Amino acid sequence: MEKLTLKELSRKKEGFSSGHRSCAGCSEPIAVRQIFLAIDKPIVVGSTTGCLEVTTTIFPYTAWKVSFVHSAFENVAATISGVVAGYNALKKKGEINEDIVFIAFGGDGGTYDIGIQSLSGSLERGDRFLYVCINNEAYMNTGVQRSSATPKAAHTTTEPAGKVSPGKQQERKNLTEIVSAHNIPYVAQAVVGNWLDLMKKVQKAVSVDGPSFINILSPCPLGWGFPNDQTIEMGKLAVETCFWPLYEVEDGKYRITYKPKEKKPVFEFIKHQGRFSHILDKEEIISFTQKNIDGFWDGLVKKSSC
Repeated sequence: MEKLTLKELSRKKEGFSSGHRSCAGCSEPIAVRQIFLAIDKPIVVGSTTGCLEVTTTIFPYTAWKVSFVHSAFENVAATISGVVAGYNALKKKGEINEDIVFIAFGGDGGTYDIGIQSLSGSLERGDRFLYVCINNEAYMNTGVQRSSATPKAAHTTTEPAGKVSPGKQQERKNLTEIVSAHNIPYVAQAVVGNWLDLMKKVQKAVSVDGPSFINILSPCPLGWGFPNDQTIEMGKLAVETCFWPLYEVEDGKYRITYKPKEKKPVFEFIKHQGRFSHILDKEEIISFTQKNIDGFWDGLVKKSSC
């Protein structure tokens, strides 16, 4: 694997340009740039509709300096599978000789919800590509509607907090574990806020012979309700509180890639976010959330080899 140092990375040619229309403080372009910088081969990208696509491909402009395919909201995994199949056929005929990395990008709405069937099928078939879920925990592009990645009690426009309800009523889906159950070569969780961990995982993911999946927590100033200069800090707090543990599953073996020196209470993460402002004085909800986080973390520690 290529050594990842800031000095070397600063010299590399970018595959994603500035000048896109993402919101101030948006974490998604940060994630894409880091993913591309971790890869030293030609890249072909497939992308669902969502924040990432609509802010980077406003006709006649594009922020993508790599080959880019826009799919429907629900089928980017199937689309990139088709591209991979075409590539394999051309390579077999000798018409293409270079190694190409294929990446599918989807938001949590297009991955956790309406795209999960397409994703599951591609994983089961063993198609060789990296699927990246840019997970900002709601349908942000269309107005901050809840998704199955939205945490319990979070305020959204479709499950607003008020006198009748404290926000979203259900727990968020654990898609990383669902994907892991497909027994693919590589699965990981990463965060915008720990660039080295993310880039190392990308290098591992694109090196395996088969499908790989990285679920990247991507703090959203608009949807989460925090100042747009605090994006990186929010990502770090998610990890330090174990709200979003950093781990990987490589050939079925679990490994925690970052352990907080002192695990912070989840209150330290949620108190900075407007989407949780209505529960800051509701001890029962906070305690319930903390219990679930502690339970998953303890289980992860038991399963992990490191």
